[in-house]
Order: sequence, then structure tokens, then C-alpha cells
Amino acid sequence: MTSTKPKVQRKALSQFEERVAALRSPLSKDLRAQYKVRTAHVRKGDTVIVTRGDYKGHEGKVSGINTSEMRITMEGVNMAKMDGTNKPVMIPPSKVKISKLDFSDKERKKVFESGAKFKEDGI
Repeated sequence: MTSTKPKVQRKALSQFEERVAALRSPLSKDLRAQYKVRTAHVRKGDTVIVTRGDYKGHEGKVSGINTSEMRITMEGVNMAKMDGTNKPVMIPPSKVKISKLDFSDKERKKVFESGAKFKEDGI
């Protein structure tokens, strides 16, 4: 049985791998020129800049990724609750731009560097 509501249809990515693949953000201009890649998967530890919305211009590290809601949380972007505590704001990855990649994972660094060399050769 399928839904007729467009909102439900858009969020009907069933597999976890498909949800993670959809969590991509554009790279900043200098990273795009360096690695010859336009977008990348957002990971915990990446530094991002909010480009749209109420928090436009805020920069911080990604502190968490929620694959079920397709949103990310970042340090420094909080909402004050009625009891005075702060709650992290969930932001769609399409509304942020990656300004610094986290290369603590050696495989990720290898993928970016090999891709840049591959595209440099013009193949």
C-alpha cells in the first residue's frame, strides 16, 4: 500500500543505506576546487556553514546525524526551551555547506585524494 501524500512519498526511503546516501551537502568553493567534487556525505566532525534559514551564517562542527529524520545537528546552533535549557536544532543537510572535512577516517581521505588525482589526469 502506498501513500497519496507527497510528503510521505518523499520520505519513503526504506533502506538505511539509501537514507545515508541522501545525507549529502555541497562543498565550499575551495574544497570543490581542491578535490574536484561537488558534494560529499556529511559526517560527524565535519565543519559546516548554514546557508539558508533562520540560522544562516552560523558555522560549527556536526555533532550528530539523524538518519530517520534526515537531519543533522551542529555545535552552536541551539534553541531555548521554555524551561531555560537548550536543545540542538535539527537542520536538513541541503541547507548547509561543508567548509572543512574530517579526515580521521583514513579511507575517506584516500577516496577524496584518489578522486582528485583521477579527475586531474582528465580521464
